[in-house]
Amino acid sequence: MEIIWSISDNDIRKIEEVINNNQNPYLKVRRERNVDRKNILIDEDSVIRTLLMCLLTSQQRSGPNSLVSQFLRKTPFPVTFNDILQAERVDSFVKDVLVENGLTRYINRISQFFATNIAKFQSDQWTIIQELEKLLKVDSKTAERSVADKLNIELNGIGPKQARNFLTALGLTKYEIPIDSRITNWLNKFGFPVTLSSAPLGDMGYYHFVLNGIQEICKKAEVYPCLLDAAIFSSFDNNAWNEQNSVF
Repeated sequence: MEIIWSISDNDIRKIEEVINNNQNPYLKVRRERNVDRKNILIDEDSVIRTLLMCLLTSQQRSGPNSLVSQFLRKTPFPVTFNDILQAERVDSFVKDVLVENGLTRYINRISQFFATNIAKFQSDQWTIIQELEKLLKVDSKTAERSVADKLNIELNGIGPKQARNFLTALGLTKYEIPIDSRITNWLNKFGFPVTLSSAPLGDMGYYHFVLNGIQEICKKAEVYPCLLDAAIFSSFDNNAWNEQNSVF
């Protein structure tokens, strides 16, 4: 069975409109990193910070002025590769850091997921860095999806959305994007052929179906999905994004 995506000129105009209406710093940073591939660094510290970002944002509000965003913008970042090497218990260390920064929601779950994933990276001798760096050398929807699905399957507390959030935040994806209620609500108003709900997005097959549709629409409109995502996501925050808070 094959799904045929029928995309009209009016659909293309709607894509162009949301992007043109949201030419903000968040979209600018997304274009520079994910499309132009500027200022990308893949190392243990960037992986650690991005992993923690994904675990935090899957559990609580993460708007531009939220406690989560303020924490993630800290320089130097309070959780580093060296900190982890020296920690007697990684979960306890991370939990203490989160509490110190006012992040107390689901901290037991988050810190345990984090520690388990870090243990996997360590047992694999951080080969994840080489796997991620390969995405910098290709322009491929297939390669992006393969890595995203692998992260979804192998990491604790990381579903289809956060697997893409992880890669997007590192500047590694143009086609695979995080889909949440903001995106599904926008797509329903846009006129997606089926009514979408964010609840089933934890299922990989459903996630692929929705993302395939987004990718087809963007291909027709000659827009990278990562830019459509940034435009839609930032449109819900009343122009609150600026150069300083658009880190991710």
